[in-house]
Amino acid sequence: MRPETEQELAGMIREAGEPLSITGGGTRLHPGEGQGARLDMTGLTGITLYEPEALTLVVRAGMPLDQVQAALKAENQMLGFEPDARAGSTIGGVVAANASGPRRVQVGACRDALIGVRFVGGDGAVVKNGGRVMKNVTGYDLAKLMAGSRGTLGALTEVAFRTTPIPPVTLTLSIPALGPAAAIPALTAALTGPYEVSAAGWLPGHGAVLRIEGLDGSVKIRRKALLQRLAGFGEVVHANADCWRLAHPRDPAGGDLWRIVCRPSEAPALIAALPDIAAVDWGGALIWAVLPAGTMPALPRFSGHAMRVSGDAPALLPAADAVAARLAAGLRQRLDPRAIFQGIG
Repeated sequence: MRPETEQELAGMIREAGEPLSITGGGTRLHPGEGQGARLDMTGLTGITLYEPEALTLVVRAGMPLDQVQAALKAENQMLGFEPDARAGSTIGGVVAANASGPRRVQVGACRDALIGVRFVGGDGAVVKNGGRVMKNVTGYDLAKLMAGSRGTLGALTEVAFRTTPIPPVTLTLSIPALGPAAAIPALTAALTGPYEVSAAGWLPGHGAVLRIEGLDGSVKIRRKALLQRLAGFGEVVHANADCWRLAHPRDPAGGDLWRIVCRPSEAPALIAALPDIAAVDWGGALIWAVLPAGTMPALPRFSGHAMRVSGDAPALLPAADAVAARLAAGLRQRLDPRAIFQGIG
């Protein structure tokens, strides 16, 4: 099924007699998702409102992410949360996955830039929440709830964002000698100072990497101060800004990719327990690791979660607690009373 209007989509959902998998580009699928009949959202495309002066963009959920980014770039703007532009990715899939890149340490996640949504619930009703302005205080914040819901609460039809100007100057520094665990104190030192770091991570072949952006004079001043701050961690060199693309690892050959979210202070112990680190992002709060296919990591106790994002079998550590499970079940009952949505595909 491939609707081309919101009304057509609502009719399809009302008439559906089997579970549905909401499908955009299918680029952010996790193991076990996408098991229902495909509900192809790529017919819902187009920008419905773009006001560069107001930093506001409203776009239909099936529009390809690269086209959204191209339209913003023409006005010297971007999506500040920096989603990785996978081939075929749609903007609705970005929201459904709450996909957020290295700049999250400075501007927040996708949900923080999201100011409004329209979606169709499991009963076929059209729901509108938020608005087309940055300040909106009416009703419950369903827009934040839909970000990261992975197609289990409703089918997104339209999303509204706060956009961000593209910085005029970007500078990336690296400390190549540092391994992933040793990089965490350096990243913390940079993020906890007045340096306005817009990305902080560890990348293979680059070591600890840090990015600062802004006006030329400001970048020069912050670079000088940051070099002094990092002097005790090893030689600091300039790195190619394109290296940040490595912060979004793809499915590895011969193994499973795991995504681990934690407190940066917990990262060194977790890294020590993992055999192969593909990347570290968000100042240590996000670890990408590769494990042998089908295996589970033996991790010390930590406050976040670990999820297998490639391979055949779904896996989450630790399992959701009883309170979280009840809250999730209650939300799904309200928004999808027929349990028609089976997640994104």
